[in-house]
Amino acid sequence: MFEPSTVIFILGIFLIAGLAKGIIGLGLPTISLALLTIVTNLPTSMALLLVPSLVTNIWQATVGGKFWEILIRLWPLFLTATFTVWFGVMALSSVELTLLSALLGALLMTYAVINISGVRLNLKTRHQWWVGSLVGSVNGILTGMTGSFVVPGVFYLQSIGLSRDMLIQSMGILFTVSTVALISSLHVNEFLSLELGVLSTVSVFPAIFGMVIGQRIRQGLSERAFRKLFFLFILTIGAYIVVTALQNYIFPIN
Repeated sequence: MFEPSTVIFILGIFLIAGLAKGIIGLGLPTISLALLTIVTNLPTSMALLLVPSLVTNIWQATVGGKFWEILIRLWPLFLTATFTVWFGVMALSSVELTLLSALLGALLMTYAVINISGVRLNLKTRHQWWVGSLVGSVNGILTGMTGSFVVPGVFYLQSIGLSRDMLIQSMGILFTVSTVALISSLHVNEFLSLELGVLSTVSVFPAIFGMVIGQRIRQGLSERAFRKLFFLFILTIGAYIVVTALQNYIFPIN
């Protein structure tokens, strides 16, 4: 299915994504998905990131010591985010993939702009249960349509006053349940194959290697400066994906 050069490029993408996650603690699914869509189609990109995303996010979800506390507080978000992924995946068979790629690019740009600007919402406690359910539903549908786990779920988590450690662990739980739901939905809808599963599994190794190197590099870098560069990179890639996708939609290559 893939040329050897393409396989090497894919493994290199996961190395870079792991490096970023090692330095600032996030970005592996975001970077890998953004770069993979440049060399292959959206459903294939989503399938390739599944195993590296699952492995790294399970680790993030279980480290921190607040798992049950988070689960009890945020179960409406996690539940709706899990069960609505299916509806988003169905769009992969019915909606033009170039438009879904443009949607992915727009989500990446939104994620980057809000983080660069430093905008933070403050959600009152009495509204958190129903807003969490609504946000989870939207997050799940967008996950199924684009493979991106972050919008609007991460913004919701940032708005409810979690400590840094609880925020990181909460994101890990959200990403883990979303990944599991995405694996199931892609499999049932026949977007997964043995070859994609094998390559996704192999991609875990460069991702973890990149994380280890990134953690060592972190000691000599300004995390704040690197985070800004990271989001500028995501903004640029997102804009590129949008422009390319819309160009291919308006002027299709026959």
